[in-house]
Amino acid sequence: MCIRDRIMTMKKIKDKIAQYLKDKTFLRYLLYSIYIVITTCVLFVFLTHPAIRGFFASIENKTFDIRQNILSPYKKVNKNIVILTIDEESHEYLFGKYGEWPISRGIYADMINYLESHKPAAVAFDLMFVKSLKSSLDEDKKLGHTMSSYDNVFTSINFDNLPYDLRQPADLPDALKANIINESDINLKNDNITFSNCRAIINEILKTTPNIGHINIIRADDGIARDLPPFVSYKDDYYPHLALKVALKYLKDTEGLDINRFKIDKNANLVLGKRVIPLNYEGSAILNWYGPSGLTNKNTFEYVPVWKVEKTMYEGAKLIPQDYFKGKIIYIGTSATSLFDLKSVPTDRIFPGVEIHTTFLNNILDNNFIKRVPMPVDIALSLLLSLFVGLIVIRSESTVISSLVAILTGIIYLIATTLVMYYSNIWVGIILQLVSILLVFIACYLAKYILKSRDLEYTYALATTDGLTELYNHRYFQEQMLQNIETGKRYNKPFSLIMIDIDFFKKFNDTYGHQSGDAVLRQVAQILKKNVRSTDVVCRYGGEEMSVILTNTNNEDALITAQKICKAVSEHPLKLVNGNDVQVTISLGVSTYPQNGETTQEMIKFADDCLYKAKENGRNQVGNLAP
Repeated sequence: MCIRDRIMTMKKIKDKIAQYLKDKTFLRYLLYSIYIVITTCVLFVFLTHPAIRGFFASIENKTFDIRQNILSPYKKVNKNIVILTIDEESHEYLFGKYGEWPISRGIYADMINYLESHKPAAVAFDLMFVKSLKSSLDEDKKLGHTMSSYDNVFTSINFDNLPYDLRQPADLPDALKANIINESDINLKNDNITFSNCRAIINEILKTTPNIGHINIIRADDGIARDLPPFVSYKDDYYPHLALKVALKYLKDTEGLDINRFKIDKNANLVLGKRVIPLNYEGSAILNWYGPSGLTNKNTFEYVPVWKVEKTMYEGAKLIPQDYFKGKIIYIGTSATSLFDLKSVPTDRIFPGVEIHTTFLNNILDNNFIKRVPMPVDIALSLLLSLFVGLIVIRSESTVISSLVAILTGIIYLIATTLVMYYSNIWVGIILQLVSILLVFIACYLAKYILKSRDLEYTYALATTDGLTELYNHRYFQEQMLQNIETGKRYNKPFSLIMIDIDFFKKFNDTYGHQSGDAVLRQVAQILKKNVRSTDVVCRYGGEEMSVILTNTNNEDALITAQKICKAVSEHPLKLVNGNDVQVTISLGVSTYPQNGETTQEMIKFADDCLYKAKENGRNQVGNLAP
């Protein structure tokens, strides 16, 4: 492209921009858009303020719960996961049979051997085998030996921040620690997942097997568990979750996945081969929930009461089919109310803790975690939705239509985010977006109302104002005369009319030109406005004639005002267009309601007659028809 062509192209662009800038419609919508964006940003800063953010975050969590409940019937759990539960019936049976609780740990050892005879993929205890007065050393050794005899048996530990005088912090073997490469901005030593104490299990287990993971459950301020930490921090080291260790064992046996060192990438994803666990800013994984507990919901995890296993194991009862547990991951935990391991989750307010852990495990195996979109995405969505709704409100002439569009936008957004959560496992925020839509709708509607009111006022002003003198025009004069007459009739109040004519104005135009004549008209108009009250109405009646409607004024006061105006004009030098000064005079006539007339025509005629009388008497005065 030659220089000339470039210059021509730049000129075309410049002309196009200039054309757009001259386009009032374009500028108007540009200003509207800027207003909407600024309004949205201000609202978003306000809504994300720490003092308010917590409130909206709690509501957002509730929307997550609602969507999870809506979607849960369409999800399927991994049928290779079975929960062996100490339910109410099992608790009563075992306590009745053995006369104590907890039961002998030797029974758990026998249970492991029985389950292993079925060749399960893994056996995981969501039970704490801590030091107990009811447990003998022989039983502890038996349990520890049995667990260490199998590489697919796992058990749990729990961390907390109880005072040291209640619980001494235990030293844990190196084999339990996790080696983590953290490339993300997540602080894995934040207060939510950092603990000062550990409720360690008995040494007979602790020192014989590395298959031990934490079972800490993190609950939100509302008491609902929505996420779990894959790792917790304790004494500057990291310890993996029980479900994570079970999953890695299962994936190693079934898929050959072998991980010795964990990696959290730059996008805050815990990478497990082809699987990823998205982590939130607190280092927790948001779980994808499958519905109410399997205790009451046949579509989720299968529960098998422990008493059936015990009777089959010791009494030879045919309660468990042969090879029933073959190839399955067996989680052993409690669901009895009296054992205090019931939590609240998004899909159920009474939910066994063991099922929370199996949900975590299921999410890992199916690569099915929920990922929360970052804050910039929430901001962008809020801006786009608010801009769309705001422009609709501004452009639409119908309040009903704009309201329906705003409502439909919110509904479509709700449906879309729910579908995104179902198909992509992405949690897109809705509360801040919907609140932004609502507030921007209100702000834009108010702005539109104000602007429309101002437009109406401006239009009305144009319709009632004389363009030359900026006084009220003849139309407005007629309206005000009728209004004052109606007021006078209703409240028996007088008002007066002053008719004014500039003396020898035709001769003045012939001498100095019409431009100077226009200048004089404008200056005389300003003098009139300065010498009457703010409640009085000054109008251009026509040509060089002007009028003043004096509200609530009798004839005597009206004459005084007329004399004042006459003197002010005659004594005030006026500027011509060439800069020279000139003096003009006016003639005036006064009429008063109701004594000089009870209609507009009658009052104008009487004032005109007085005005002509003033001219007959030499001009520059107020005419009087009195004898």
